[in-house]
Amino acid sequence: MNERYWGGRSVYGVVAHFDQNTERYIKQVWKELSDKGISKYAEEVQDRRPHITLAGYNSDVEMEQFIGDFDSFYENKKQLTITLSSLGTFLNTGIVFLAPVPSKELLELHDSHHNGFDKYLAQAEMQYLPTNWVPHCTIANRLNEDKLKEAMVYCTKRIERLTAAIVEIAVIKVIYDDNTVKSPSIYTKALRM
Repeated sequence: MNERYWGGRSVYGVVAHFDQNTERYIKQVWKELSDKGISKYAEEVQDRRPHITLAGYNSDVEMEQFIGDFDSFYENKKQLTITLSSLGTFLNTGIVFLAPVPSKELLELHDSHHNGFDKYLAQAEMQYLPTNWVPHCTIANRLNEDKLKEAMVYCTKRIERLTAAIVEIAVIKVIYDDNTVKSPSIYTKALRM
């Protein structure tokens, strides 16, 4: 996790995970970037999986209640297909990401989450709210200017347009422990086909 981007405060995230083929493809790109000495993003956080973050919450969230609400809310949600078709960066972050086409279905999933969890607004991270959200899947981070250029050139040539399925939504916990960061899923809900 880029603490600067997460504000160093988020300890919970609600993330959308991809189908196995897409996950395998993105993990392969992570490995190649690591093998080439461009980015160690894949190794920076234990338990990291490719994802699109839908929401972030700070440590004030009452997690037991949140999980109950999460389980009910996502009970009948369906899988959706997205297209990852562009590469981008957030200004002054050293992050490279894949961005999905902001389809009506993806935006509705995001909006419905925030409407359904509006009672947690006081604990929500602002950058993930509907008026601020930039849907993305991080490919590399913490890059200096030279590595950012290298990553952009490599990824532009390496990554193909991907049709992916969002197959599950998970609550992850970001744990900062000494010099390690972990992000295990603490609750996962498979989406209906």
